[in-house]
This record gives sequence, C-alpha cells and structure tokens, in this order.
Amino acid sequence: MLQPKKTKHRKHFRNRGGLEGPAQRGAHLAFGSYGLKAITAGELTARQIEAARKAMTKFTKKGGRIWIRVFPDKIITRKAAEVPMGSGKGTPEFFATEVQAGKIVFEMDGIPESDAKRMVYLAGQKLPVKCKFINKRTLI
Repeated sequence: MLQPKKTKHRKHFRNRGGLEGPAQRGAHLAFGSYGLKAITAGELTARQIEAARKAMTKFTKKGGRIWIRVFPDKIITRKAAEVPMGSGKGTPEFFATEVQAGKIVFEMDGIPESDAKRMVYLAGQKLPVKCKFINKRTLI
C-alpha cells in the first residue's frame, strides 16, 4: 500500500469543505493515452487506491502501463469506540488523499481503447467518487 516514509506532522486537520470547485492541477493527461478522471470530490484511502490498481492490473495481464497520479500522504485519525468527549485527537489510523472534481486519478497506455474503458469501469467501482473515462483524442 502507498504511504509516505516520513511525515512532517503526526496528525493532520481534515480540511472539511475545502474541496469545492474543479481541480487546478492534475486535470490533464500527462503520461498515458487514457485516464480515469474523478467527477466528484472526496477522499481516497490508500486501500481504495490499491484495490483499484489491482483490479486494473489484473485485467491488463502484463500488457500496457499504468500510472497512479495521486498519493495518499494525509494521516486520518480515529477515536476508539465509546470514548468520552475530550482527551484530545484520536490515534492515526490510515493514509488518504483529497481529490477534487476533475482530477486524473489513473492513467494508462499501451492497450486498446476497449480494454482501457473496461479497466476504468473496474477501477471506478472500487473508488468512493464518481469517475469517467477520458482519452487524449477527445480530452473530455
């Protein structure tokens, strides 16, 4: 699973309500010919990214190339069940990344377009945000 080797701070703020508007960076294809673009905003955990990547690589069967354009570098904390109010912030549980609408999550190349569409569908089923297939020709 993806996670940073070292973080500057042990705990992060959640940035609630800071994902409005379209993505300014990472909204265009940079490496591959096809991509999976997030239509809605949300948080992707490292487990969700890995599950989507596994679904895509299983379908390719050693053909083509996949790029992951997001990295989960934000620590998400949780408090234990039935803990009273107060007593500080919870313990770090997992890593996540924030995705704005319009951000490219995965890119792929070296496979036919029909296979790429199928891969995007399989990966999109694993993610909590709505996604769509894009390619370099249409840029939609």
